Amino acid sequence: MLTKWGKWIALPLTAVMLLAGCTDKAKPANNEGQTAENNAGKPATWIADRTVTGLLFIDSDDVSKDINPDIAKVIKEKTGITLKLEAVNASSAVDGMIAGFASGDLPDFIVSYLDNSARPEMPVLAKAAKEGVLTDLTPLMKNTEVYKNYLEDDYLPLDTKYGIMFRPEFNGSSYFIHMRIAKGEPHDGLKFFGGPFIRKDIADALGIDPRTITTTEQVYELAQKIKAGNFKDANGKAVIPVGPQYWGNGNHEVGTLFRDVTWGKVDQKFYKDKDGKIIHESQTDYMMKRIELVQKMLGEKLMAPDYYAMEGSKATEGAINGSFGIISEMHNNLDFNKDMTYLPLGPINYVDGPFQMTRTYKEGSFIWAIPSTTKKPQEVMDFADFLASREGKLLWQYGLEGRDYTLDAKGNPVVKQEVLDLKAKDPEAAKALGFEGAGNNWGQYLGLTDANRFDDFGEAEYGLSVMPNLYESQNKIADYWGYDEKKKQEVVVDGYRPLSFINEFPSGTDLQTALDNYNDSMIRAFYAKGMDKAKEIMDSAAKQLKAAGLEDYEKLLDQKDSDPKTKLILQ
Repeated sequence: MLTKWGKWIALPLTAVMLLAGCTDKAKPANNEGQTAENNAGKPATWIADRTVTGLLFIDSDDVSKDINPDIAKVIKEKTGITLKLEAVNASSAVDGMIAGFASGDLPDFIVSYLDNSARPEMPVLAKAAKEGVLTDLTPLMKNTEVYKNYLEDDYLPLDTKYGIMFRPEFNGSSYFIHMRIAKGEPHDGLKFFGGPFIRKDIADALGIDPRTITTTEQVYELAQKIKAGNFKDANGKAVIPVGPQYWGNGNHEVGTLFRDVTWGKVDQKFYKDKDGKIIHESQTDYMMKRIELVQKMLGEKLMAPDYYAMEGSKATEGAINGSFGIISEMHNNLDFNKDMTYLPLGPINYVDGPFQMTRTYKEGSFIWAIPSTTKKPQEVMDFADFLASREGKLLWQYGLEGRDYTLDAKGNPVVKQEVLDLKAKDPEAAKALGFEGAGNNWGQYLGLTDANRFDDFGEAEYGLSVMPNLYESQNKIADYWGYDEKKKQEVVVDGYRPLSFINEFPSGTDLQTALDNYNDSMIRAFYAKGMDKAKEIMDSAAKQLKAAGLEDYEKLLDQKDSDPKTKLILQ
């Protein structure tokens, strides 16, 4: 996810939430200053009668502010914790954290985006850890029920273990918890994938099978046919043959529509050449191939003129209205496409061969950390551990027994039909019930890890045991795409992104600036007046990369990739 933060502003968007935990499972209290006498008459899940404050360095659109008072009451009774969450109103998470750390005025814990160690938040977090701003969490995890799994040898993926949490320079300490780590192998009850889609009626009218479109040359020819077909959208306006991704592009290259003319992953553009050497796209002819294709499509009005700048609301509205013959990127579980108005296109091949489904081993997302100024940090860890337990997840994912669900003979939740009906009829009213299944995700910040809903609750997704056809349309689209056959050939990868090591590279700051300029230059080149001007732009970007030490960084990547502990994910 792209963050949208700027300077740290001490004006929280939200939201005081009384949160705590409920479980019938006993575990050590593990709290400083607590005694058996203090806990007399308290439930086994009791932690402490205190307020815990968290600051969320995430997009306000992702913040769940409210909690149902009935749930808050149960949590408070079980653990004694009052949790207050605040979200920072700013436009850059990185700048926000820098200012927050510098201020020394931090809450009991912080939350931040961090999909992998290549994200820009990582060096800021690592610097804070080295300078003593954050608490060492390793000793706090040792006596927990769930988070102690993070200390097991094979529990974490490589990047989470060695690139984020237990970095070599930390000497066994860890200062942030990487979240959304799976428990065991994922249950594949839901068939989920993303890629380009085409309007079904247009494909039918043209007599083409969208699944046979596997190259960008075929995409170009198909776009020409769509334009010649004079198709209309829901408002009677001419259809644009190729539109951006469903969520908008926002001045970035995104998606998989041009995969066979993109060197490596679109966001990092490092890949292995025919000799097995890792090189950047600027040292190939793929950048000019892609520019030539895009310029041709823009010039022939086969793409939306603001394709690379279109914001989310406009792109989504266009998709819903059928304004685009082809949506460059979406997935198979969008409500507007339940009737298969759009069919999956392709998939498009890679630069060096046919498409193959890949899955990253236990890929994580988000981190939380405890500042060194926090009093009794073990209590914060214990509260997070409760939320990550089955009992805690049952509360923040399913709500209250009797009100929101009943239990079957195996002790698994059976979602009430009236909750599902309310969610379909009035999502905001359902969200007010205060749990994830109804649309409120307050528990994810500290509790969404060791995740396997099927293993915990007997269903792959919320409500699926009650409404087995709940994801019928999603799976129907996947079946059309050939999901099961592609799944059989799936490759599981584990490792680092190419930019994970840029902060240990001597001229890493200069190189990151040059890489950012390269990506910006690509957008400029798409809209340049002719290929000569485009080549001039990209030649300049390539020279800056070389001056910033790109070739030496590629040697570093080759070295890292040869070590089993630092293998790279390139595709």
